[in-house]
Amino acid sequence: MGQALHALGIDSMSVEERIALVQDIWDSVAAEAGLLPLGASEKTELDRRLDEDDAAPDNTFSWESIKTEAAKRWQR
Repeated sequence: MGQALHALGIDSMSVEERIALVQDIWDSVAAEAGLLPLGASEKTELDRRLDEDDAAPDNTFSWESIKTEAAKRWQR
């Protein structure tokens, strides 16, 4: 176990308390993740996807068809 766990008293918490703590930490990271700047590879991928969409704007699927397909896959 890491020193931080002991120093912060996390090692003395119950499993349920530690799980709740991890969830709280994860939620705080997720809330701030949208504030982080994109990396070069992420920007390149987004640009590629935008270019692809601009080249074929009618190549889309309705939300209903996506939900139906997803439901079929989960029923297998």
